[in-house]
Amino acid sequence: MKEVFSTITSKGQVTIPVEVRRLLGVEPHDKIAFVLDEGGVRLSRTGSVVARTAGMLKSHKPLLTAEELREEAERAIAEDAIARSEKKRED
Repeated sequence: MKEVFSTITSKGQVTIPVEVRRLLGVEPHDKIAFVLDEGGVRLSRTGSVVARTAGMLKSHKPLLTAEELREEAERAIAEDAIARSEKKRED
């Protein structure tokens, strides 16, 4: 295990050493999280879900129009309502 040190300023700020920033893949203005657990504190990269997952779900299908998206949403809501109704009858 390798230790990398930094100093806390009087304002409670700390500079994250470049080696750690590279390991986390963070750049200026990125968000980080201090994760508290039983054994101590971990530092992890964070950010918006959108930013972290952008481009993960690629498709070769053509994009839907706003009207098609609305119809798909309505269909999904109706199917969910039917499924819940059937489940209640079974219980």
